[in-house]
Amino acid sequence: MDTQKTVLIVEDEKNIVDILRFNLQREGFGTYEAYDGEDGLKQAREKKPDLILLDVMLPKMVGFDVCRALRDEGDNVPVIILTAREEETDKVLGLEIGADDYITKPFSMRELIARVRANIRRTSMATAATAADAAMPVAGNLSINTDSHQVFRGGQAIDLTQREYELLTFLASHPNKVYSRVDLMEQVWNYGYVGDDVRTVDVTVRRLREKIEENPASPAYILTRRGVGYYFAV
Repeated sequence: MDTQKTVLIVEDEKNIVDILRFNLQREGFGTYEAYDGEDGLKQAREKKPDLILLDVMLPKMVGFDVCRALRDEGDNVPVIILTAREEETDKVLGLEIGADDYITKPFSMRELIARVRANIRRTSMATAATAADAAMPVAGNLSINTDSHQVFRGGQAIDLTQREYELLTFLASHPNKVYSRVDLMEQVWNYGYVGDDVRTVDVTVRRLREKIEENPASPAYILTRRGVGYYFAV
């Protein structure tokens, strides 16, 4: 039987925490709760949850700073940003600092649970010293070890979020095939709806290029077919 997955809820509105806790536990998840950013960061470090639901507007430390601190420490736990504002800048900023996803309040619990499940497919990261040796070359000096979920450039491990890793491995496993943003939302994000979410793909591609490309402004691996979508070049 699989070990129970845990979700850390970082939200200062108690009624929202109560609703999230009830629904997540009903779906089989274990939960931790924090009501301010500082406690959220502390619990993230100590309890190592499988996913974090992170509100933006929090006492003591805003959600963006919590996410940034975790990413700076090399913690790639999936993070879903909760924001009460529909502002595009909030969504993009969350993704730019390393969040995997965002959802805007008010949200349906069904949608939120679906996003939690889609983001929590992470397997435990292996840290074997042989990970680089076991990595399969995909193009140029880029290689992927699918057992340890690690990516290497020139033998050096690259620090990717789970979503960045999944996007790269999906495109690399279908070389030279062009996928639209809608295709990628469905195939990589597992979402059956799109709308404004396609912007998520652009931001994730940009972040991925900054990590795997020698020159992100002139990429060699993930290329754009103007007016169509993205593909992995070999």
